[in-house]
Amino acid sequence: MANEEDDPIIQEIDVFLARSLLEKLYLFQYPIRPASMTYDDVTHLSAKIKPKQQKVELEMAIDTLNPNYCRSKGEQIALNVDGTCTDETNTYSSKLMDKQTFCSSQAASNVSRYAAAVYRKGELHLTPLHGILQLRPSFTYLDKADAKHREREAANEGGDSSQDEAEDDVKQITVRFSRPETEQARQRRVQSYEFLQKRQAEEHWVHLHYYGLKDSRSEHERQYLFSQAHGLAENTELIKSPSEYLMMLMPPSVEEENDKPVAPSNVLSMAQLRTLPLADQIKILMKNVKVMPFANLMSLLGSGTDSTAVLRCIQQVAMLVQGNWVVKSDVLYPKDTSSPHSGVPAEVLCRGRDFVMWKFTQGRWVVRKEVAAVTKLCPEDVKDFLEHMSVARINKGWEFMLPYDEDFVKKHPDIVQRQHMLWMGIQAKLEKVYNLLKEHLTPKKQETQSGHPLVVSGEQRVNMAKARVKQNYGQLEKEFQKQKAELKSNDAAAKMDISNIRIKEEPVSDEEPMDTSAYEGLNNGVVNGLHAEEDSMDALNGHLPGGCGDRVAQELKAFVSSTFKKQFVLTLSELKRLFNLHLASLPPGHTLFSGISDKMLQDMVLDTGCKQILVPFPPQTAASPDELKVYALWEAGDTYDQHRQVLLEIFSKNYRVRRNVIQNQLSQECGEDVNKQEVDRVLKDCCVSYGGMWYLKGTVQS
Repeated sequence: MANEEDDPIIQEIDVFLARSLLEKLYLFQYPIRPASMTYDDVTHLSAKIKPKQQKVELEMAIDTLNPNYCRSKGEQIALNVDGTCTDETNTYSSKLMDKQTFCSSQAASNVSRYAAAVYRKGELHLTPLHGILQLRPSFTYLDKADAKHREREAANEGGDSSQDEAEDDVKQITVRFSRPETEQARQRRVQSYEFLQKRQAEEHWVHLHYYGLKDSRSEHERQYLFSQAHGLAENTELIKSPSEYLMMLMPPSVEEENDKPVAPSNVLSMAQLRTLPLADQIKILMKNVKVMPFANLMSLLGSGTDSTAVLRCIQQVAMLVQGNWVVKSDVLYPKDTSSPHSGVPAEVLCRGRDFVMWKFTQGRWVVRKEVAAVTKLCPEDVKDFLEHMSVARINKGWEFMLPYDEDFVKKHPDIVQRQHMLWMGIQAKLEKVYNLLKEHLTPKKQETQSGHPLVVSGEQRVNMAKARVKQNYGQLEKEFQKQKAELKSNDAAAKMDISNIRIKEEPVSDEEPMDTSAYEGLNNGVVNGLHAEEDSMDALNGHLPGGCGDRVAQELKAFVSSTFKKQFVLTLSELKRLFNLHLASLPPGHTLFSGISDKMLQDMVLDTGCKQILVPFPPQTAASPDELKVYALWEAGDTYDQHRQVLLEIFSKNYRVRRNVIQNQLSQECGEDVNKQEVDRVLKDCCVSYGGMWYLKGTVQS
């Protein structure tokens, strides 16, 4: 109670759960009624209900003697609906619109968290609601008027026709037999709007008796809103802990199975996704992302997920291509489906896409015309295959969108070997189907090595540069000696300024670009996971060519800035998780897929005005290194910047702090006029409460 002194308890109220009207109590929400409408005129009121649909119709009386009632309009409406004749089927027997029908609709699909409460003598009695219905005016009488008008017109036309007409002409008819209904057709028919309307219309109305507010029966029924027994035996649900009691009153929202969307192709709800089994989570993620490194998949599945189970499940829905996982073709093109472009069946599409995936296991590049020539599929289908897993490069072809994942290949050689055997089987099948020639099976000259990139260590790069320097030095020394011999007979030439002759030295620092052109022809032109080009050495040093680095930096800065303006405080682990979610929402080929290292991400955080908070974690902490790195937005540009900075200074010296300490420190630094709302706002931005103490976001150790 020490940390709640600023919010004292004023009164304690006993709460009782009434069960007498359980599954019988409805809440009706009436529209704003006109002054001429009365709700207590029992003689002109009726009600009926369809229990299964929870649909109610109420007929309310209208006070025709009220000064606000327009009698001429009421007579005109009654005339339009019933006409001039008088019979039992008339809607308005008094030739005047003297009643109004209201039809209900469900206001909420899940009402388990709502209850009706009655307060009496210091006791609060709750009765769970069975339904919440909104009543709206019904205008079915207008449909009735239209139907009668059409009947009168049909009768007039029939009267004008000849009465001496002979028997009807003989007409030829065609008999057709319907095909047997398939299971898919039956499901579509059952889910159609017409079928549901028919099912609803088949349910019979149950007529009800209406009792006014002051009726003795109403007074008797109202007594059931109070708990009939105050003993513990009748209210065992309320003898629970506060958290269990709140969970009982406000259970988590559970949508009906029919209301759940079937995993949209471009949007993922991570909260709903994590309620599914692990295999379904992986299948949905791979179906949406198409290509993903194993490390990114683990970060999307959340902490605590068993990597062995993930590896077992991922092999059911994806294949390994260049160390990355690519979704299987039969997952994207299920059986009995066809191409939206050409109508080709799913089996043919799967073979064509498998051919594209297999080509990427042989090298980094694929030519679209070659794929179309082999698979004989339309250009639109081939383009879809390539866009799933590659990026178009002008005048070069299609390049696999992700770099080779060397880490996964080294850590899981058994998985790599198993996938290699699977690809060998797929290759044999493709050879039979497409009659592949040797030129299709044998990689090109620059692709004679395996699809794995050549990883050159830093020591090797330095040795290569030194060897080239020595080679150039020897050539230049020979040229210098030759020039010196030619000018030896000339005395003036002996005094020449040899400082003008400079020996070219190649840079040996790791920070400078080095010429490794001798290795350009090796291994598909892939060095250190990036494609090496003849006119650029930047790719060998971790830089992006052609100004692409500026675009990547802009995109990365925009993400970091927007994220910290929403969260204010993040650990590196949480920031990487949010970044992976951001990548999953981007279209294929986006600039951020070029590869962002942890160092680039941390440098960008510091460049956007954030600071690292050195939180003194406990010595026995089980947090990972990424969870120990805490970053906070130092200046957001609003009126709470000074408050947040004082708060962050407190947590740079303390791992956890009580609220009164924070409030006292804020009062000293920011003035005595710091109120509770300002403190709450700053704590909400940067901290979380656990066990009566306050921690920076992401630093709580359970």
